Amino acid sequence: MSKPTPISGFPEWTPAQRMIEQYVLDKIRDTFELYGFAPLETRAVEPLDQLLRKGETSKEVYLIRRLQADADGPAGDDALGLHFDLTVPFARYVLENAGKLQFPFRRYQIQKVWRGERPQEGRYREFLQADIDIVDRDTLAPHHEAEMPLVIGDALRSLPIPPVRIQVNNRKICEGFYRGIGLTDPEAALRAVDKLDKIGPAKVAELLAETAGASEAQAKACLALAEISAPDASFADAVRALGVSDPMLDEGVEELARVVETAAAHSPGLCVADLRIARGLDYYTGTVYETQLVGYERFGSICSGGRYDNLASSGNVRFPGVGISIGVTRLLGLLFGAGALSVSRDVPTCVLVAVTSEEQRAASNRVAEALRSRGVPTEVSPSAAKFGKQIRYAERRGIPYVWFPGADGAADEVKDIRSGEQAAAAAGEWTPPRADLRPLVS
Repeated sequence: MSKPTPISGFPEWTPAQRMIEQYVLDKIRDTFELYGFAPLETRAVEPLDQLLRKGETSKEVYLIRRLQADADGPAGDDALGLHFDLTVPFARYVLENAGKLQFPFRRYQIQKVWRGERPQEGRYREFLQADIDIVDRDTLAPHHEAEMPLVIGDALRSLPIPPVRIQVNNRKICEGFYRGIGLTDPEAALRAVDKLDKIGPAKVAELLAETAGASEAQAKACLALAEISAPDASFADAVRALGVSDPMLDEGVEELARVVETAAAHSPGLCVADLRIARGLDYYTGTVYETQLVGYERFGSICSGGRYDNLASSGNVRFPGVGISIGVTRLLGLLFGAGALSVSRDVPTCVLVAVTSEEQRAASNRVAEALRSRGVPTEVSPSAAKFGKQIRYAERRGIPYVWFPGADGAADEVKDIRSGEQAAAAAGEWTPPRADLRPLVS
């Protein structure tokens, strides 16, 4: 087999990085469950017609089909695509299982998703997301929108990463404002404003004119709204100062104020009202969230989501929801690239049990079994080489302790190969310091 060529956008971490990823996932999972979210996993594929009606990401969907598919046969399996987020499959799951669920239904989901976008630092074609959503039948209380940043703030604060800032807005503010100034295509205006950080105000003004039919004065008003930012509810005064009136605008201001005030009471400085945040996906209808990693703002959001009212419906029954998603691979990729995360050793192993001779390997295996039964990650030396070589093997792998089985009735001994200290020990009693039991992420 010739040397394989790497495929960009499909990250494969080293074992050490994978241990960091698993540590991060455990911390996130713990926080989600502390808030009462139940685990869920959905299939990787969804009907293509469902994926293609969910906004701008539609053009990034990966089609899935069999190599030997019959081109003249029924669409069937050919009309499937890999999901590009976890919200669309979750909405489908709710519709299929509504009769079995207790509402409001709170779930978390940690899975891979796929998007056919151009790979770059922090952006991948296959990546892991960690989602939470709350969905209800017919109506969803707005206080759930205020809860989302609290969960994410606690989850990310539990990790050894830089602090985060969650930027929040409400699509009702934008849509109500655009209607209030006379724009007839608010969704086009939202999509244009969502590109503000990428292309700048001048280009956004041009885009507003081209796609939303905005006049120069209307484009200027849209940009003035997008400039409003505040760490508290004072953003509402700035919105009112623009002199635009609309019932939807007023409703959005009230809902966003509740989100910001709730977050400030829980964790001062966590949230900021930023009215340039729009989110490109069409299904958002209320509060929207984007999360900046302090010091890495140029890479964009590492956690985002929002309120959706019309994503899941069956006849006259609707299932409105609100959700937010941590881009785990995106977050880790940025930090790995900056060398900002490390782990204390490259393997889980805490103890290497030395082998005196191949005839005595069974004795070493018994020691390892005794240590493992007490939760100590242990492996047995791969060879009965001289003890010096076995110690060097442990050093190369970062294993902190080497265990020497006693011979001819002598006591076993364990050596801390970092300090050189060696002492008698019994496999049924000895326990390493807590800091050495598992690799430490920092």
